[in-house]
Amino acid sequence: MAAPISGFHHVCIRTRDWDRSLAFYRDVLGCVEKVAWPLRATGRRAAMLDTGDGNYLELFDDPDYPAAPDGAVAHFAFRTADLDAVAARVRAFGATITVEPKDVVIPTTNGRGDIPVRLFFCLGPSGELIEFFQNTLT
Repeated sequence: MAAPISGFHHVCIRTRDWDRSLAFYRDVLGCVEKVAWPLRATGRRAAMLDTGDGNYLELFDDPDYPAAPDGAVAHFAFRTADLDAVAARVRAFGATITVEPKDVVIPTTNGRGDIPVRLFFCLGPSGELIEFFQNTLT
């Protein structure tokens, strides 16, 4: 059977210093800002930076984020072409789905236009937060 995922889509990092983080990943490492948007719950900034191979580093602006012993990675996301089939497999495994599969439109702030995606989140076996991400634009 073919794998229901086709690689990583992104790894998400919380940052207390948005400008410094963006400068490091964009200006120092050469990542390209593909999508930027305001986080719905807080209005703070978020961006997906293309690492050069179609995989992304996602930054979440969180000036109140305390340094955590387990690091700044908020979640990681797998790319999939059939999100609902993956959700069924995850559910059958008995993993906890924390955000049910849904369609979301990411309203960008960098002129890229709205980005429609389908996604869901679950907890992995060690409590890690995993997002599954289906779209055609990123």
